[in-house]
Amino acid sequence: MRVLFVEDSPRLQKSVTTALKASGYAVDATGDGEDGLWQAQTHDYDVLILDIMLPGMTGLEILEQLRKEGNETPILFLTAKDT
Repeated sequence: MRVLFVEDSPRLQKSVTTALKASGYAVDATGDGEDGLWQAQTHDYDVLILDIMLPGMTGLEILEQLRKEGNETPILFLTAKDT
C-alpha cells in the first residue's frame, strides 16, 4: 500500500513515516501543501494523510482541488485542531 503523508511538523512527520514504513507501507512524505498536491496529482496513492494547517495550501484546499479533478483517493486528516 502506497501512502502520501503531508505534515509540516518535522518531528511528527518522521515518527509517523517511520511507524508506517515499519508496518510495511511505502510512504512518501512532504511538509508543504503545494508539494503534497503535486505529488498526489502525479503519483498513484492508496491513501493520503493530510494535516489541515500546512504552508503553501491547507489540507482542505488539497482535498478540494483533488476532488475537482476527479481524484477519489481516500483521505485521512491529521490535525491538532480541536474543533
